[in-house]
Amino acid sequence: MHNPPDTIDQLMQRAHHIAGWQLGEIAAALDLQAPAHLRQHKGWVGQLLELWLGASAGSRPEPDFPQLGVELKTIPIDAQGRPLESTYVSVCPLTGLHGLGWQDSAVCHKLQHVLWIPVQGDKSIPPAQRQVGMPLLWQPDDNEQQQLQRDWEELIEQVALGKVEQITAHQGELLQLRPKAANRKALTEAIGPDGRKIMTLPRGFYLRTRFTRQLLQRHFL
Repeated sequence: MHNPPDTIDQLMQRAHHIAGWQLGEIAAALDLQAPAHLRQHKGWVGQLLELWLGASAGSRPEPDFPQLGVELKTIPIDAQGRPLESTYVSVCPLTGLHGLGWQDSAVCHKLQHVLWIPVQGDKSIPPAQRQVGMPLLWQPDDNEQQQLQRDWEELIEQVALGKVEQITAHQGELLQLRPKAANRKALTEAIGPDGRKIMTLPRGFYLRTRFTRQLLQRHFL
């Protein structure tokens, strides 16, 4: 495992170093064993790359490299280089929203500077044999920043108005809000339609695949 990188250049050197490697090779370099499949090891790919790159935030609501302000996002892609799933950003607060603004939100903090690392995601390829692609360091431009803020504010406003259970995955241009729970019993408190507390599934903010697809195409094609 690497120590946290001191500079963005050092971080990018580490990311470029493993472009073209298989996940099994990275695991072996860290004295780890690659799982046979990812069904019970959903976060394994991200955790492996965090170890290699020296991420230090753990599960705290701040970027993975807090000293650099950079968030790491691994993105599973198909043979054509297209993202296979939406990208989880952060959990959505469902109570205590008074005074919470975009600038203070975990979504804003995590998306100011993102290191994207594409990884082969085809389920027919064993995890150990999946290849890592070229890294991409991204910062949202003014348009993306405004749209992310707009999406976040519209979704949070609905949560604050007690409409969390009416929000669908179709809402939001770049961001969407979806249930995020290991199972249907993992309920949490939220604001109900009449302002009283209700129990509902936790929600998470996700970046849409059409947005991440455009992002990758813009930089790699």
